[in-house]
Amino acid sequence: MVYIRSKAVKGEKYLYLVRSVWDSKNNTSRQETIKYLGKASNVTKEDIPPEHQNDPKIISFLASDEFTDGQKKEEALSKIREQLFGFLINGDIEGALKLYDGYRQSSGTTSFYEKILTPVMYDIGKQWASNKISVADEHVCSNIANSLVKIISDKNMTRPSKKKIVICTPDGEQHNLGVNVLESHMLCKGFKVYNISPSEPHDSVVNFIEKVKPDMVFLSITLADNIRPGQRLVKKIREKSKIPIFVGGQAVNNDQESKFEARILRNISLNELPKAIRIF
Repeated sequence: MVYIRSKAVKGEKYLYLVRSVWDSKNNTSRQETIKYLGKASNVTKEDIPPEHQNDPKIISFLASDEFTDGQKKEEALSKIREQLFGFLINGDIEGALKLYDGYRQSSGTTSFYEKILTPVMYDIGKQWASNKISVADEHVCSNIANSLVKIISDKNMTRPSKKKIVICTPDGEQHNLGVNVLESHMLCKGFKVYNISPSEPHDSVVNFIEKVKPDMVFLSITLADNIRPGQRLVKKIREKSKIPIFVGGQAVNNDQESKFEARILRNISLNELPKAIRIF
């Protein structure tokens, strides 16, 4: 196993290309330095031996925030997205999970969702819309992506706090990958999450909110046709409760004019959510 290790010296970070070697005598693994790469801020892809440049862990490092070469970073991100697309369209959950594990070690789960999974799913949607892939292909990708998010949630879930969140979609909304990503992120942050997507009748959503009495509600809208149903759902919730409601999703990002009796979260990153919640 080959990977990059960093070492801080007097505030400066230095990088080493290392491999994990099994020590049968001591029945343990040890690190063996392949090459000293130098100061992190000066390292480029060319400093890494060619035979290791396409290693998944090395590619994940090149795509991480630790790597400062912007062009090479974007190239690495593109390569990881291509790999994930291949795993999704071929129904390879094990390959997708292995790719996630490698990326997470250098960049974290939130970065994987925002820089890898979300762009790939947008591209899949565009390819389906332009008939480059079939509806069956799109369904395979979406189902594997949802399974991947569920596994990530189970792996990273922390002990829940007393804060409760209900996440829902308007009646008629069948896209819930974004909701599942939000659920995974909030579970990892320690919230107790009730995900009642996709597409519950509005009265059922309101009744469920009255029953569990959450601290806040998140409404996700993916398709523009579902903005009006989303507005009606928010109005129904408001008739029964003054609970904080947050509305987001691709449809809301694309429509700057829609109004809700709620706080609209347009183009907000997962890392910015806690602050948005606090200032409501």
